[in-house]
Amino acid sequence: MARSTTTLPPAPAVLGFTMPAEWEPHAATWLGWPHNPTDWPDKLDTIRWVYAEMVRKIAPGETVRLLVNSKSAGTQARRTLARAGADTGSVEFIVHPTNRGWMRDSGPVFVRRRTRRATETAIVHFHFNAWAKYGDWRKDRRVPETAARLLGKKLFDAQANARPFVLEGGGIEVNGRGTLLTTAECYLSERVQVRNPGLSKNDFEAALRDFLGVTNVFWLGAGVAGDDTHGHVDDICRFVDARTVVLIREANPKDENYRPLEENWERIRDLRLEDGSKPTVVALPTPAPLEFDGGRLPASYANFYICNAAVLVPTFNDPHDRVALGILGELCPDRPVVGIHAVDLVLGFGTLHCLTQQQPAE
Repeated sequence: MARSTTTLPPAPAVLGFTMPAEWEPHAATWLGWPHNPTDWPDKLDTIRWVYAEMVRKIAPGETVRLLVNSKSAGTQARRTLARAGADTGSVEFIVHPTNRGWMRDSGPVFVRRRTRRATETAIVHFHFNAWAKYGDWRKDRRVPETAARLLGKKLFDAQANARPFVLEGGGIEVNGRGTLLTTAECYLSERVQVRNPGLSKNDFEAALRDFLGVTNVFWLGAGVAGDDTHGHVDDICRFVDARTVVLIREANPKDENYRPLEENWERIRDLRLEDGSKPTVVALPTPAPLEFDGGRLPASYANFYICNAAVLVPTFNDPHDRVALGILGELCPDRPVVGIHAVDLVLGFGTLHCLTQQQPAE
């Protein structure tokens, strides 16, 4: 009897799809209305007002697609947004129950291809598993499927070595030209929060090339202290254009972040872009340590979000707030740079970038 064989569908890269950069034009931003009290202990009502401020700044430039757990939650969200002065006419309320709603990691990751006739976007399903740390992720994992169905988009099933490939949007950073940044702490650990057991570095890079269309993968070392994702790159290093990255730097040698961040500064010297050229690397400061219940929080200015109408930057009631805003203002002259108070937000171990996911324009 002849052996049956299974032919896998073509990967996005084979079909010409790539992941665009965040600063390229958006059709929408995806958010998940906060509802899980364990993410923000005793602060959930406060956090909803922070979300309202985010929507108020995003909505003038693009649609906001807001996941809500129920129709009643949608009514509550609409009321809060309206009271905060946000343009609710630019908000699409989508009833889809979530476990937490950190859209950067569980939301739809979009890829795009351009032909002579048209531009097309699609979604890659990266099989979110709550950072290989928490047990409640099944509702969140269905978000890409819901998004693809709602928008009528093709959905690619990310696989590596014939197994579901797990990747979070906060664990990668792209310049939209072929280069991708990530960290060894997050995706190469063999002991802590292992997303893809048994997957080698080469296997991981091959999956990134297949499903995001990148050609050049660069590895930084560790993330910041207090990050319960175990090393997401969006708290340490970000592209602001195709040839410029910002990398956070700790000035205090006694701070626990100092040595890991200095190692990243040593590594970044070896970064070459997809064309072989060296990027411009600009230092972002770090705020003074923030703690809650005796534990360090991952407060970082690198967790900014670039939308059509503004660059939203987390601020922490710290003297370095204005320094970070000034640096990013000079690097992003094409749109206003706006500070969003994030001292309460970071209690959930993430801020603005972690909560948002961009949908590129076609």
